[in-house]
Amino acid sequence: QVQLVESGGGLVQTGGSLRLSCAASGRTFSSSTMGWFRQAPGMEREFVAAISWSSGRTYYAVSAKGRFTISKDNAKNTVYLQMNSLKPEDTAGYYCAVRLARPIIAPMSPTLYEYWGQGTQVTVSS
Repeated sequence: QVQLVESGGGLVQTGGSLRLSCAASGRTFSSSTMGWFRQAPGMEREFVAAISWSSGRTYYAVSAKGRFTISKDNAKNTVYLQMNSLKPEDTAGYYCAVRLARPIIAPMSPTLYEYWGQGTQVTVSS
């Protein structure tokens, strides 16, 4: 059974940094796509970043590009989201997700992902 466990969230001031981790287990992820999404209260879940496990190709939302970096550690089956220059509007629950189906060109929709973690809260104070 696939399990995703996020960690690394917390409270940080504007301009600060956080690194989120997502530890994946339960099967081989060599051909999967791992994604990070976020959801603020009353808002829809939105795409942040994704990475192809096999190729390492990365995808970013416009709001994340230049500030956030997604990476992976194959040996640890872990995906990271390094977040720099954080802003109050980055405040949200952050969720890791995995798409086990065939890779696609634009893996930005939450509906493309089959498994989700429980989320970790990121709060950026002004």
